[in-house]
Amino acid sequence: MKQIELGRSGIMVTDWCLGTMTFGNQTPMADAHAQIDRALDFGINFIDTAEMYPVNPVRAETIGRTEEIIGAWVARSGRRDQAVIATKIAGDTQMVREGRGYDGATILSGVDAALRRLQTDRIDLFQLHWPMRGSYMFRQNWRFDPSRQDRAATMAHMADVLGAMDQVVRAGKVRAFGLSNESAWGTAQWLRLADEMGAPRVASIQNEYSLLCRLFDTDLAELSVNEDVTLMAFSPLAAGLLTGKYQGGAVPQGSRMSLNGNLGGRKSERVFAAVDAYLALAAEAGLDPVHMAMAWQRSRPFAISAIFGATTCAQLERILAGEALVLPADLVAAIDATHKAHPMPY
Repeated sequence: MKQIELGRSGIMVTDWCLGTMTFGNQTPMADAHAQIDRALDFGINFIDTAEMYPVNPVRAETIGRTEEIIGAWVARSGRRDQAVIATKIAGDTQMVREGRGYDGATILSGVDAALRRLQTDRIDLFQLHWPMRGSYMFRQNWRFDPSRQDRAATMAHMADVLGAMDQVVRAGKVRAFGLSNESAWGTAQWLRLADEMGAPRVASIQNEYSLLCRLFDTDLAELSVNEDVTLMAFSPLAAGLLTGKYQGGAVPQGSRMSLNGNLGGRKSERVFAAVDAYLALAAEAGLDPVHMAMAWQRSRPFAISAIFGATTCAQLERILAGEALVLPADLVAAIDATHKAHPMPY
């Protein structure tokens, strides 16, 4: 598989990444371990997880379970050196640290806790799951209001976190530092402060990106190219919408929509018409829409590792079957025209 450098970290990762947010909830441990082994055998070396996983739903009693399942795989498999493991520390959710979020002190303790759960001596990429000052991600863009932010407090918080990140990197516990659900301004400030402090530089930003969600295409894309910040694109299949399985009012048993209803705000009045348009493009080209959506990620003019999740091994095999697909230029142009006709459908 194609490999790319994770920012300027020197860490080489595949441009597809195995997401694990269902491990320990929808996906039992045996199936989760089988998925990791299959992904590595296929050539994927990148695995993403988080402190707060599994999801659908997130529950206080399951916080950390996905990392523990990956840790059990590390202990059992003997394949730790074949995998680049990324995880994330949760922000201000009441289910983790009573809503404290993260600062320098919790970065230090959070890294140690993640190392224990993952049963490893280092985390390849340690990410901040979302900004402590707020974020426009997850449909909050429609009402985002940054006017209450305290810039001085934000800068002090960032410096505190970067100081802790410097400690864990120097100790060999973490190899690279990443962001998630961040903005262009926020990412630029992390980069600036890291440069001023001699602290670890942002290597990646994990934001939603798909045919149906293209907020990254403007300011963040420019930052990504000029500052070498790799996009880890989550929900490249738009939480399953782009598979077509929810069209016509269908809600398959055990599917994500059957568990959380509106797919985290992605289910909208306009989204199904947009999905129909992309399904039609795929059908006209004789392609599986899953393969088209994943291959489109590779057509973008900035560095991407697309994070896909599979509840079952069968879903994983369907995704892997399209790995070699390269979209022709006319289909990419048709996708752009469809995006213009169906902008921001959720």
